[in-house]
Amino acid sequence: MAGFAELGLDDWLVQQCKSVGLKQPTPIQLQCVEPILQGKDCIGCAKTGSGKTAAFALPILQKLSEDPFGIFALVLTPTRELAFQIADQFRVLGKSMGVRVTVITGGMDMMKQGQDLSVKPHIVISTPGRLADHIDSCDTFSLARIKFLVMDEADRLLDDNFGSQLETILKMLPPKRQTLLFSATMSSTLTDLKDSVLNKPFMWVQESERATVDELNEEYVLVPASMKDAYMVHVVDRWTQEHPKSSVIIFASTCKYAQILGMMLEKLGFPCAVLHSMIPQRFRLSSLSRFKSNQIRILIATDVASRGLDIPTVDLIINHNIPNRPRDYVHRVGRTARAGRCGQSISMVTEFDVKLLKATESFINSKMTEHPTKEKEVLEIFEEVSVRRREAEIRLDEQDFGEKRDINKRKKLILEGRDPEEEEKQKKKQKKDDGKSREDVQKEKQLRKDKYKAKFAKKKKKTTA
Repeated sequence: MAGFAELGLDDWLVQQCKSVGLKQPTPIQLQCVEPILQGKDCIGCAKTGSGKTAAFALPILQKLSEDPFGIFALVLTPTRELAFQIADQFRVLGKSMGVRVTVITGGMDMMKQGQDLSVKPHIVISTPGRLADHIDSCDTFSLARIKFLVMDEADRLLDDNFGSQLETILKMLPPKRQTLLFSATMSSTLTDLKDSVLNKPFMWVQESERATVDELNEEYVLVPASMKDAYMVHVVDRWTQEHPKSSVIIFASTCKYAQILGMMLEKLGFPCAVLHSMIPQRFRLSSLSRFKSNQIRILIATDVASRGLDIPTVDLIINHNIPNRPRDYVHRVGRTARAGRCGQSISMVTEFDVKLLKATESFINSKMTEHPTKEKEVLEIFEEVSVRRREAEIRLDEQDFGEKRDINKRKKLILEGRDPEEEEKQKKKQKKDDGKSREDVQKEKQLRKDKYKAKFAKKKKKTTA
């Protein structure tokens, strides 16, 4: 197998790779590093844990070392936690050349960030919303000379509600630049960009019959909806007893569910941290740090933790709910079984989730097996779990959890001249259409139009008669 030197990287970068434990390039690095060094736009799609960050960081650092100046590269990510992780990798790989990296995300001091941007760091890593805010509110920095635009987790950036922020950012970028798009799952938007926007890009998609890695053991527990929490606690209890040194991430559907589960597990004697978008950023970073350093072994999170986070000790992923979008499942379970390690995922499936389970199995092209549980043990803890769950709900209701955030969000949309109700409709529609091909979406739209026309014609004919 070719080493990093054979990819055209300079000796100092090859040595830096060795010093951080990168011995051989992964397939996506083998395929994408050279085209990027040659100046081509690039679309790279590979499974989670396959080394996508290094695939774009290494060539960017080499080009930067040849001509270091100002803001050289801009990396956009959908989540704050991923932005900080990418920054760490840039700092480690570019340590010997003294690379300057700045992270721009929400939840941090905007004045301090403005000062950081004004001193012209080499690499800016940002979430779209906060960078767009800086562009609109100040002129202390310029993106007019950047050489690289990277969109990590590009499928989410392009398909979710980042359109207006991306438009603001792209207007500030020079037309002559390299654009690099990387993701673990391919979407129709990424495919369309290949011919319509990018400049004859190099495109590499990892071919595999299965969307998740072979080292991942995927299971589910079929449970009554009323007993889902008790079964989840049962699974956590057994796992922590059998694997005391491994870590567990439990994914919940909403911020409120994540908070409730965290409070419930704490009361049941399971020390844990909670991570979701309604927690102040400093506490989010603190929770993540405690989890990474093994001070706590259980992390309850929403999908803010499903993208890009690499924590070697995570051996089990529990899906408290099956995601509505199958590709979100792929990203969730991708937090374990990374870089050739083994891992386990267990999804809690109620009688209402069977269709979602089938859709997910179809998407990943693999069948999940049923995880063994002991019903007698579940019944023994059911009452206590229910009581703790109810206590957590009451405490959150007393705190008016989420109400202030919803009010502020609506105010912001109104100030931007956008209709909050219409934004919510568009968001729901996007989730419904996600995972379908563009042709399928167009067909459904046409069917709805034809149905409406037929209904209207029938009504008109009846009125005329």
